[in-house]
Amino acid sequence: MSTSVTQVSATRSKSLDLAGQIAIIVAASVFVAVCARFSLPIPGTPVPLTLQNFAVLLVGLSLGSRRGFIALALYLAEGAAGLPVFSPVGAPGILRFAGPTAGYLIAYPLVAALAGYIFERGKQTFARAISAALLGELLLFACGVSWLYVLTHSLARAIALGLYWFIFAEVMKVMFAAGIASTWRRFSSK
Repeated sequence: MSTSVTQVSATRSKSLDLAGQIAIIVAASVFVAVCARFSLPIPGTPVPLTLQNFAVLLVGLSLGSRRGFIALALYLAEGAAGLPVFSPVGAPGILRFAGPTAGYLIAYPLVAALAGYIFERGKQTFARAISAALLGELLLFACGVSWLYVLTHSLARAIALGLYWFIFAEVMKVMFAAGIASTWRRFSSK
């Protein structure tokens, strides 16, 4: 009798833990969608300035590589299915993956995974979070500018459209995401 009660209790605990993990991942994808609504079109570039990148970094740093990757893959699946989760500028649904922001979008799960992987290895300090977020941003802009290059057939034009306008804002997003994640990790581990 005692063994079966223990087994039922352990099974119930695992399913609650799984339900909690799923809820966290879904909440993270919703957080990215909400941040995408804060969008500022920039004259001269088809890529808007949004808070999505901040959210992607924060999700990766906070949830770690696996859950961050899954949350951002879920976000992309939601958008591809036609849910209004992407920034309001651009084509709806799956068509977004053929537009000028496709390279950035496709990179999101990889960026969250990379930032999370670097941050979860070793001491989770602000400096480590900055390093993880900067490497994530490097991957993000490499993918985004590469896709713009495919569309424009000009590296100079792709860089002008997809990088120059965003440098200052991205530095701020990296700082805020790293600050929030490192502070949260420090207090949640106590």
